[in-house]
Amino acid sequence: MILLRWLLSAIIIMLVSYLVPGIHVANFYTALLVALLLGLVNAIVRPILIILTLPITVLSLGLFLLFINAFLILFVSTVVKGFVVDGFGAALIAGLLLWLLNWAVNGMFSKEKTRVA
Repeated sequence: MILLRWLLSAIIIMLVSYLVPGIHVANFYTALLVALLLGLVNAIVRPILIILTLPITVLSLGLFLLFINAFLILFVSTVVKGFVVDGFGAALIAGLLLWLLNWAVNGMFSKEKTRVA
């Protein structure tokens, strides 16, 4: 199941690179590396950043989390060769699309189905 989600995340990254003009992914292998590193960064660094920026996140009603996602995407683009993000705006749009598409895919694979009473 983890491998399937990793592959789907890489496919989503490739899709986002086609949809957002400022995002460039060299090949599928690069997308796999980006998916892996972005997953690790989201698991390790993102919670720390959320705690450090909690006051501004609360004041912005959670919208600051989009900026955190954009910064993490920019960080991953500096580490992985073949993954280029042209600017903060492209990273912001890519972060929003990645969240939306991953949310949809995770909804399809969730084990719990909600019932309407």
